[in-house]
Amino acid sequence: MIYPSIDRLLEVCDSKYALVVLTAKRARKLQTETMNQPGSSTTRNVSRALWEISDGTIRYSRVEPESH
Repeated sequence: MIYPSIDRLLEVCDSKYALVVLTAKRARKLQTETMNQPGSSTTRNVSRALWEISDGTIRYSRVEPESH
């Protein structure tokens, strides 16, 4: 079984698309942070990003486009 579960993650994000985008952006940021540090973590960046989203460390909000 995959942890955190997709059901738990979708409680935090309102769509799978938003979850994928949020995870990818966070994983890229983690990648650039770990490149600058010697002795990187054993946890993969995507897994770490998913855990951070699941436990509420990483949050997001939608920005509605302005109507003219």
